[in-house]
Amino acid sequence: MLPILAGRAAGLLASSSQAVAGFSAIAAREFAHHSHGTDLKAALAEAIPAEQARLKALKKAHGAKELSKVTVDMAIGGMRGIPGILWETSLLDPEEGIRFRGHSIPELQAKLPKAKEQPLPEGLLWLLLTGHIPTAAQAKAVTEELRARSAMPPHVVKVLEALPEGTHPMTQFSTLVMALQRDSKFAGAYAKGTHKSKYWEPVYEDSLDLIAKLPQIAAMIYRRTYKGGKYIAPNPTLDWAANLSHMMGYDSEGAYELSRLYQTIHSDHEGGNVSAHTTHLVGSALSDPYLSFAAGLNGLAGPLHGLANQEVLVWLQALVAKLGEAPSREALEAYVTDTLAHGKVVPGYGHAVLRKTDPRYTCQREFALKYLPEYPLFKLVAALYEVVPAVLLRTGKVKNPWPNVDAHSGVLLQYYGIREANFYTVLFGVSRALGVLSQGVWSRALGLPIERPKSVTMGVLEGMYGKAH
Repeated sequence: MLPILAGRAAGLLASSSQAVAGFSAIAAREFAHHSHGTDLKAALAEAIPAEQARLKALKKAHGAKELSKVTVDMAIGGMRGIPGILWETSLLDPEEGIRFRGHSIPELQAKLPKAKEQPLPEGLLWLLLTGHIPTAAQAKAVTEELRARSAMPPHVVKVLEALPEGTHPMTQFSTLVMALQRDSKFAGAYAKGTHKSKYWEPVYEDSLDLIAKLPQIAAMIYRRTYKGGKYIAPNPTLDWAANLSHMMGYDSEGAYELSRLYQTIHSDHEGGNVSAHTTHLVGSALSDPYLSFAAGLNGLAGPLHGLANQEVLVWLQALVAKLGEAPSREALEAYVTDTLAHGKVVPGYGHAVLRKTDPRYTCQREFALKYLPEYPLFKLVAALYEVVPAVLLRTGKVKNPWPNVDAHSGVLLQYYGIREANFYTVLFGVSRALGVLSQGVWSRALGLPIERPKSVTMGVLEGMYGKAH
């Protein structure tokens, strides 16, 4: 049924491709039969008992077995590569990229229900929560459910308008999510003594309520910060992602399609990244989805996590200012080499886990080829794709010279008029809610405990292995 392996898979199996193959086979076999109803919560409830039994059996049979060895480098290097989180909704493979419930991005683009050509994020939400690809009717039902839950409490608007001018969009975002917490159903249920076997139900309610309101929250932040506070009401005929674009003020079909694509591909990237792990960690203390997601957003706001596409754009703009919009291959090679010589990185290239071109980059490139093939900034990004990997490989220090998701997303947003780079992380955060909140529901359904890893001091390490000279 749902895959149990999560965290960084290095050292866990002989090949992470084997893990992905197993992931896909399990997903295909176990979810071949599923309910054809359109009630998302009922479909989720139907899937939970078997997964609870599965985890119990796994723990009984293999609980004492070793997952991997931990080196000193791993302990002091951000715990990179240590498998220590159970994360059901996605798994990252170094060769194939992210898989959502066993499905690659190209597979999702082919299988998920669509409004036009891009998958609907509502269909992805059904997949993340239930483990199977929805029908068009099921995806439409999610759209309708989110619409029914989307009404914005008046006090949230008051909180937004009370914030000082110049407040960063991510600070506004986190603050408004916290303002919604007043109405948490999980907090209320916990206070009333709800049995732990039922925790997942109010967590589900909170998660759907929060996801439903995120497009309007993001759009209000955008309009207040950049458009003089002139809000745009939601359009009841539009899907979740298209409504985000509409409420921001962008109503072309291309902008709608970009919003659907963007919100789908940024939704989840297994459990070890900062925003996912933070949401998971805080949720493990039984903090409700509003508290845990706000914590994840504050992690996402960090420049080493959620600001990468903004940094790509700044770097591209500096390149254009120096070389023009259509520099020669030789000029690009020299510019990239000079960037590295000054101790800087080329933003948008490389990834902590991936060892090939990020499929999220590839699908954005395909989108650009269809909708904006002559856009100068896209042509520049395409030219860099032909230059940067070879330059990075020549250094002998780079394991992955290929572009990641951030190398392209800012360019697409720029083309459709969303030029305020400080806002880009808010769009990322709206999408990331789909993955981390879905996993939060499953964490409570599976009864996962509070996180409490062990820390060590340098003295402990020196005592174990001797002082270094």
